[in-house]
Amino acid sequence: MAFRDSKIRCGALRWLLCMGLVLWAGMRVGLADSIGSNSLTWQKGNGGAGDIVSADLKGERLWPLLEDIARQTGWHILVEPGADIVADVKFSRLSEGDALKKLLGNLDFALVPQTNAPDQLFVFMTSMQAATRAVAGKPSTLIRHLHVPNQLMVQLKPGASIDALAKALGAKVIGRNEKDNIYLLQFADPSSTDSALTQLQNDPNVQSVGYNNIFDPPPTPQAVASAPVAQPSLTLDSSNSGNSCNPVIGLIDTQVQPLGNNLSQFLKPAISVVGQTAPITGTVTHGTAMAETILNAVAQTSGGRSGVQILPVNVYSSGDTTTSWNVALGVQAAVDNGANILNMSLGSVDNSGVLANIIQQAQAQGVVVFAAAGNVPVASDTYPAALPGVNAVTALSAPGQLASYANYGNFVEMALPGTSFVSLAGQDYMVQGTSPATAYASGIAASVRASNCSSWPQIDSYLAQKFPVPAGGSNP
Repeated sequence: MAFRDSKIRCGALRWLLCMGLVLWAGMRVGLADSIGSNSLTWQKGNGGAGDIVSADLKGERLWPLLEDIARQTGWHILVEPGADIVADVKFSRLSEGDALKKLLGNLDFALVPQTNAPDQLFVFMTSMQAATRAVAGKPSTLIRHLHVPNQLMVQLKPGASIDALAKALGAKVIGRNEKDNIYLLQFADPSSTDSALTQLQNDPNVQSVGYNNIFDPPPTPQAVASAPVAQPSLTLDSSNSGNSCNPVIGLIDTQVQPLGNNLSQFLKPAISVVGQTAPITGTVTHGTAMAETILNAVAQTSGGRSGVQILPVNVYSSGDTTTSWNVALGVQAAVDNGANILNMSLGSVDNSGVLANIIQQAQAQGVVVFAAAGNVPVASDTYPAALPGVNAVTALSAPGQLASYANYGNFVEMALPGTSFVSLAGQDYMVQGTSPATAYASGIAASVRASNCSSWPQIDSYLAQKFPVPAGGSNP
């Protein structure tokens, strides 16, 4: 693919190099969590007794293991960059010292008690002083194979009546989107829900049916003392407003706050499919971080002037999870309001046929979709990234190096830097994962479209060539 403006191509490469240098400096926080049925139980000692630990782990990587330990113990954990193990252990009720020996394998460690602060655990290969990378001990960042109890999403064929169907099943219709014939049903108990699922799967009036899946919580931006990059400097080019070559990115995410540095001019009026939510202050939301990441990519690839705009669509209520139903409503709302790119920095391990149909309908209208591959180092599918035609994006920790937390399944099409630095109200933040990698991808795609009006297949090909998944498709 040949661009008429070579500055776009060079700008993208300079940006990638810049981000790669930042990442090589070690300024990153892991976001992966325990996988599958792996379990680790850390019982704090009482009355002077030491901690008691039990574990049943298979194929557990170092970073999610240490995050789990930090979460359960409250320790401040520091790791030597490059250190890694795969834990395959099973034991019951060991002391903390013996447990750490088994969990950390051939890595060295030092547990240093503190008087007026959390104890410190240093994990290293060469020396304790080399352990400089901090582990964030936050709550679990992944909910796997969960759905909202006693709810089913149904998409009917034209002419079918949801009310008659719900009455026959003993269900209550608690959500409606008549335009797309999608509905949310509530049942009395799990037994009646599962029974109805079987009946609906065999009903000729039903196009698709499934559970209302819960999506993984997005990674939380972490406050940092100072960001190594400044907020993007951009001027809105409204000369071709409404032109299809000036893309509107539907940001399917959490609430987006007002942006500084005159960047709010790039935000269209926000939409919420979860009702009115109170403004969030005191920290930056995931949606805000993704919006600024998108604009950072636009700034780096446009020369500082662009017609790209962002349509924020809030699919999260007051909590940190969302559902297939809310995401489906958000996709449709974004498309109905002019979005021709969707940025979906979110995901679930469970596929939803109804949501897949809504995305497929959007794609049939020419909408391009970018979605996060997931923040667990596995090769299994994450949705909607694994859906046909969706641009699945994973994360790099450095140029040519897949991040230790990043999904590397064969559905993944491109890999971009997994760290973004953003600012809000004078405070800098860092967010890491396949979420910002996805935001970078959609921002670059939109910027190229606005600058060249290249076709979407050309742009997709360009991104896949310039930002390939590292050879081998496995973590370092």
